[in-house]
Amino acid sequence: MTTSVNVNQPIDITALGFTRAKGPRLQSWPRRMVWQEKEYSFAELSMQYLVQKGQELIRLFDVSDGQTIFRLRQNPEGQWTLISTKAAV
Repeated sequence: MTTSVNVNQPIDITALGFTRAKGPRLQSWPRRMVWQEKEYSFAELSMQYLVQKGQELIRLFDVSDGQTIFRLRQNPEGQWTLISTKAAV
């Protein structure tokens, strides 16, 4: 069993991917990030969550670079946070 490591640090998203949502809308997801002066490219989006916290909607993403799974959070203002990491199985 793989253990998650809590990080809770701000990150920069440097590229987005897009998928078609229901109807004509496109939905974005992170494709690349910079954390601790290193750039990570994500091979896949495994899960996306939409969480309501009071009146706020927060988007959570589980993405992987093939070696590590990263849980990312985007707040309503568009700021990104790396929540946690764990080794990909």
